[in-house]
Amino acid sequence: MITLFAAVSQNNCIGKDGCIPWNIPEDMKRMREVTKHKVLIMGRKTWESIPEKRRPLPERTNVVITRDETYALPPGVERYGSVAEALAAHPNEEVIGFGGTAIFEEMIHIADILDITHVNQIVEGCTAFFPTIDSAIWKEVWREDHDGFSFVQYERHTPRT
Repeated sequence: MITLFAAVSQNNCIGKDGCIPWNIPEDMKRMREVTKHKVLIMGRKTWESIPEKRRPLPERTNVVITRDETYALPPGVERYGSVAEALAAHPNEEVIGFGGTAIFEEMIHIADILDITHVNQIVEGCTAFFPTIDSAIWKEVWREDHDGFSFVQYERHTPRT
């Protein structure tokens, strides 16, 4: 099972200058719950955006995608040159696409579930985006509304491409 997990603004923003442009403690709590004991696939910039004292994310398999074979990672963190290599190394495991833009753009075509925190704001100067959620492909199956944001799960209702 492949899930993409992201917090996304009304203009599809997921990041600005290497940072998350909002602070939603409930989203961080949900992220910890949803991703625990799973394989997290993220790009190098997403890895670097996690505060160093919080890396690697505990109780998860942290996987960093980078073409730089010399990129140094702490013990226990896996490095692969592509999403395909990472997926091949983790067959039959629950995998979470964790960002950034390039990872989401590649994995949305093979994902089964989107677990999205919709943030009710428009971010000016956004530098990282989530792909458009196409309603012809994705069906909303669960929603929990809060003040300023909503947790929403989508399931694929068309075959993977």
